[in-house]
Amino acid sequence: MPEVVVAKAREGKFNKNAARRVRVAGKIPAVLYGAGHESVAIEVDPKQILRILHSESGHNTIFDVEIAGKGSAKAMIVDWQYEPIRDTLLHIDLKRIALDKMMQVSVPVRLIGVPAGVKTEGGMLDQILREVEIECLPAEIPSHIDVDVTGLALFGAIRVSDLPHSGSIKFLNSEDATVAHVIAIKGEAEPVAEVVAVAAPAEPEVAKKGKTDAPAAEPKK
Repeated sequence: MPEVVVAKAREGKFNKNAARRVRVAGKIPAVLYGAGHESVAIEVDPKQILRILHSESGHNTIFDVEIAGKGSAKAMIVDWQYEPIRDTLLHIDLKRIALDKMMQVSVPVRLIGVPAGVKTEGGMLDQILREVEIECLPAEIPSHIDVDVTGLALFGAIRVSDLPHSGSIKFLNSEDATVAHVIAIKGEAEPVAEVVAVAAPAEPEVAKKGKTDAPAAEPKK
């Protein structure tokens, strides 16, 4: 069952003082836009938003936004701002999602295992692309893309063409783009335990990682 974010429409002026009052009340200001509808200024519970951002699918999570008196909509988090000192959410942008429309998003690439070139040849695994751009229907968005690197020798490389391909997902990066490779290092290689390297969450389409600059512009009243 999808997450349901309960929101309340904001009235009156949309300025810094108004946004501050929303935060003092324990909520954060947000804007919901897209899918051919007008932008709506809302306030939401930051705990719900953080739970979504910290979930396996992260900002690529599709959830329901229920606005009191205005109905509900499928949405994704496409931008968010943090307060740099306290590391608290200041503002988020939500985009309405049409489930029957293709969309472009970024998803993390997760490297599985330890390459032979690291274990036996003294190399070092270097991940070039920690996320890739894909196009698919919203329901087909993966939380991450896994690739096994255990067979990768010294100077060997994994390219986008080596990632798991399916008919429902189109890769937008060049098929020749290097995802990861094993490079030579000086000195004796450190012993490496068997681990799963997990990339940091990435951004969809127009998404940007948490920023510390001013919140996005509010819709005009």
